[in-house]
Formats: sequence, C-alpha cells, structure tokens
Amino acid sequence: MLYPRIIPTLLIHKKGLVKTVKFKDAKYVGDPINAVKIFNEKEVDEIVVVDIDASINGNEPDYKLIENLAFECRMPLCYGGGVKTVEQAERILNLGVEKVAVSSVAIENPPTISALAQRVGNQSVVVVLDVKKRMFGNRYDIFTHNGKINTKLNPIEYAVEVEKKGAGEIVINSIDNDGMMNGYDLNIIESIREVINIPLTVLGGAGSLENIGELIKKYGIIGAAAGSLFVFKGKYRAVLINYPTSIEKDTLINSYFLKNC
Repeated sequence: MLYPRIIPTLLIHKKGLVKTVKFKDAKYVGDPINAVKIFNEKEVDEIVVVDIDASINGNEPDYKLIENLAFECRMPLCYGGGVKTVEQAERILNLGVEKVAVSSVAIENPPTISALAQRVGNQSVVVVLDVKKRMFGNRYDIFTHNGKINTKLNPIEYAVEVEKKGAGEIVINSIDNDGMMNGYDLNIIESIREVINIPLTVLGGAGSLENIGELIKKYGIIGAAAGSLFVFKGKYRAVLINYPTSIEKDTLINSYFLKNC
C-alpha cells in the first residue's frame, strides 16, 4: 500500500545549506552533509536536495558533493540543480541517487523529459514547477531560474504535458509561500491534483505539523515537502534540524485513512 511521504527539502548555495523566503535572501543554516546525517537518525521518508546555484550560473551539477550526499544518505535521495542532459542524470543516478529533479530544462527543452524517462525510467524523473500567482485573478505562472524568469506557462496545463512526456512525479513549489510558514497553497494543489495521475509532491509554506496533517487529510497519497519547518524551531527560527516522530507521523497519516475507511 502506498502512503503519504513527509519530505525535508535542502537548498544548497555556495556549498552550504540555506533557507530562502520567496526565493530570496538565502540564509545560511549549516552544513548539508551534517543535516543528512541527522535526518538519517530521524528515519525520514525521503529527502530532496536542490543546488540553487547550478542552473542560474550555467554550472554542471557538483558531482563530488552529490557523491558525498549519496554516500551518507540512508533514505531515498532526490537531487536537482543544473541537470540538462540524459548523461548528467545517468551519472548522478550512478552515484547512488534515486531520483533526478529537473526544472528549467523541462521548460526550455521539453523532449528532455521523454529522453530521461526512456533512459533512466519514469520513476527516476521528477519535474519541479516553481509557480507564482498573478497579482490579479486566480491564474498562476511557471517561473524558472530561481523565480527570475516568468515563462507565462500555465502550470495546470503544463503538468498534463509533463505527465504525457513521461515524468514519474511532479513537484509544485509555491514561490509566494516559500519560507513564509503560513501553510500550503491548497488552490493550486487542488487544480493540479485533478488533472494528473502520477505522484504529486508539494513544497512551499509548511509551518507546522498541522499544515502537513491538513494536506494529507485532504489529499491522502501525496508528498508533503518542507524546508523551513525541518530546519527551524520556534517563533525565533532557531536553527534545529527536526522531523516528526514515528508517533506523530502515524497520527498525520492515519487522519486520512480514518476519514476514508
């Protein structure tokens, strides 16, 4: 049986672990390798690591860093940042990573999605859609390059295309909610959940276990990803790597199954 996944998301900037607010003001919070070691002890479901420098600077993925992360990681690892080709994805997967996440290349060169799926398998291909709500109306646009380029693409329509091209999972990342810790944007989640059949993970806004519980209770089999929630603690945002205990996780997950039994 499939279960919801609760997923810490780590952002890498200048080889350090950082946290952003609305994709800006990256705050250094520690060493990514140490964070992975702590999450190992907490037995997390999965972890996502994104190098936010790679694509915007036109850099190749940092294979040495990825190798070190994969060596330490005792849970499924998804890596994103700078991946432009099938060969790069294969090299990353060969280092021990389970999934490769792509963003800008999925917009700039959509056939890459199909090429990746054919070579490494659908289950290893994750497409990240960074979305932002327009100032007026209820429409969203997809952005790339750390929220700097507005593609004007509709994420609901493009999510359907991404699935058709062979992606095994979609991550919806809310720029507006990033680092705000006020809850997920349920409107865009609802809209995309209705039109795709592949796994959906959402990121941006989780500030409490109640936010994750609300998401799971409503949507069930979904990936609940968070950054700030798992690296900060308390109203003053003291840096403290944390994750739900097994009892807390069971409570969050059971809220959905009890509702639907």
